[in-house]
Amino acid sequence: MIDPSEQPLKTCLLQAITPHVIFDGWGPESFAMAIADCGASLEDANAACPRGAIDLAAEFHRLGDQQMLDAAKDLPLSEMRIRERVAALVLARLDAVQDKELVRRGSSLFALPNHATEGAGLIWGTADAIWTALGDTSQDGNWYSKRAVLSGVYGSTVLFWLGDESEDILATREFLDRRIENVMQFEKAKAAAQKLPIFGALISNVMSGIKAPGTTTRDDLPGSINRT
Repeated sequence: MIDPSEQPLKTCLLQAITPHVIFDGWGPESFAMAIADCGASLEDANAACPRGAIDLAAEFHRLGDQQMLDAAKDLPLSEMRIRERVAALVLARLDAVQDKELVRRGSSLFALPNHATEGAGLIWGTADAIWTALGDTSQDGNWYSKRAVLSGVYGSTVLFWLGDESEDILATREFLDRRIENVMQFEKAKAAAQKLPIFGALISNVMSGIKAPGTTTRDDLPGSINRT
């Protein structure tokens, strides 16, 4: 039994549920066993996690984001090119995972229609954490485009990584490099388009009219349109 006396109940439940998730998924059975392992009452557990295991699955993902940010402090990011920085943080995010099966089970959960929106939001949150850690200062439509593109890169890389059995996940690293190269090609094409007299001005006007959410409302997506 895990002692919850020196930590928040939600933390205790998350620690307790992970061994059960590997076999039973992020579901009510695993949540019930986590409650028993923590010696908590059903009422207290429901107060800490009103939606049960899905709240813990989301917390597990956000904890991985924080572990990635902690690991980033020891990375020589200032010595890297932008594409290398992005790759380093994506790999640090993967390295934060205790067991692939926890992510595989989570992917299945958040692929369900009733949880897909939250799953997309969690991936968006990871992309936002990466760009913020890299010092992104964009305040217009580029704030969204960067996170949207990186969400696609991260999501596809995770799915590839789940089936990767190569040594030191070499195949995943190569896959990630290819996806980032695709993004760089897209950015080059966008930059070239913005230099066109009429089309470029149109893109600039649209992008500048979109405002990123404020630092105190990071979850207030999709932000706002500047109508002044």
